Amino acid sequence: MHSSDKFHDECGVVAIYANPEAEKLAYLGLHSLQHRGQESAGIVTSDGMALHIHKDMGLVADIFTEEALAKVKGTLAIGHTRYSTAGDSALLNAQPIMVQSNKGMMALAHNGNLVNALDIRSRMEAQGSIFQTSSDTEVIVHLIAQSREQTLPEAMADALRRVEGAFSLVMISPDRIFAARDPRGFRPLAMGRIPAHDGQKQDTIVFASETCAFDLIGATYEREVKPGELVIVGPEGLTSRFYAPAAAGQSSCIFEHVYFSRPDSMVFGRPVQISRENLGRQMAREAPADADIVVPVPDSGVTAAMGYAAESGVPLRFGLIRNHYVGRTFIEPHQSVRDFGVRLKLNPVRSLLEGKRVVLIDDSIVRGTTSRKIVRMIRSAGAKQVHMRISCPPTVSPCFYGVDTPSKSQLIAANKTIEEIREYIGADSLSYLSIDGLKKACGEGEKTTYCTACYTGKYPTNWVDIGDIQPAVVKA
Repeated sequence: MHSSDKFHDECGVVAIYANPEAEKLAYLGLHSLQHRGQESAGIVTSDGMALHIHKDMGLVADIFTEEALAKVKGTLAIGHTRYSTAGDSALLNAQPIMVQSNKGMMALAHNGNLVNALDIRSRMEAQGSIFQTSSDTEVIVHLIAQSREQTLPEAMADALRRVEGAFSLVMISPDRIFAARDPRGFRPLAMGRIPAHDGQKQDTIVFASETCAFDLIGATYEREVKPGELVIVGPEGLTSRFYAPAAAGQSSCIFEHVYFSRPDSMVFGRPVQISRENLGRQMAREAPADADIVVPVPDSGVTAAMGYAAESGVPLRFGLIRNHYVGRTFIEPHQSVRDFGVRLKLNPVRSLLEGKRVVLIDDSIVRGTTSRKIVRMIRSAGAKQVHMRISCPPTVSPCFYGVDTPSKSQLIAANKTIEEIREYIGADSLSYLSIDGLKKACGEGEKTTYCTACYTGKYPTNWVDIGDIQPAVVKA
């Protein structure tokens, strides 16, 4: 369960081509991507003739029992795990979305958010299209079906040229797997390979949002799907084409490196672990503190705290312990325990904190409510001073590219100065990483350039007038 005071990513996708256990590999891949969404999950497979689907609300391991996987046996598979904004979490919106169309059977799974989805949708509805879901992903399916192009690959390329925004997606037809990224490369998508063995005729080609999925299924990372690229794997082998030129300036989501992705993944061609440690080291250079111990807010602050401790020479101590077994529903005591929700997940280690000056490291402050409770908890465990350090700049603008961020009115940094935030959360000092420090830590310009709109309010797509709209509720 994510705390409500963290950003939620909007999904993970996986695809498998040519494996006798494709459905099992898709399941394991989704299991590795569970951190990218905990609301619903689904798998669509092909046995070479027809597509089969199983999807449900809940966690990957609960949805895909042995019986469920037996029903979707196949040699090709795509999978999706989803986190959506509240109120929009009906099973109807679980992915992949499967349709029978004039281009044959197909199913699609998507990570990201289309900024022009509502425009296209209202135009199509005016022409008589009927939508089953409130997910922007369905717009792509309609565009493919309505395309004048005859073949599925051409129709898909045609459809992708018409949508604007962030998307990494995988699609399946009875005999092919497709994988594509938007021309700006907002969200990650990697390609890997499992060498043929046990009499298999060909290697298995796999795609996933993050490379940690490859490690579990024994695949080797080959490369990223490039921005603007459509990769097709089918009977003719692997072919690739650019349905649109890659945008001059890449705008990959820097928050993947700050928070979303697992530290054991390669994202945008770069190890996340290295970026996170660098964030902490850079923070120690920019905002040192006279302190006795460095304490991470687990789990998201751990890697940055290691970097901070290494650079500053202040020892790292796990002064907050996380309980990993908190379910979604929990019975609260009537005599309301102060800060109950946070205490359920985190508990301070008094013997480490008592009498100490503490540097507390976290990756973001969204609304500020959670940070306030954590600072209070550390003080109540006897800490003398609490110096809060955030391993990214203040989040001042919502995201429109597939990250579930609150509206501007709820982002504390959009409405208060850093001194006011420090006062609100009750810390002795508060520092955020600079935007230049952030880009440097994440290797800006080496392999990619980043989207930092959530920290700057400068959006890479020209569709967005920040004053006019709230973040989209409908997200893939």
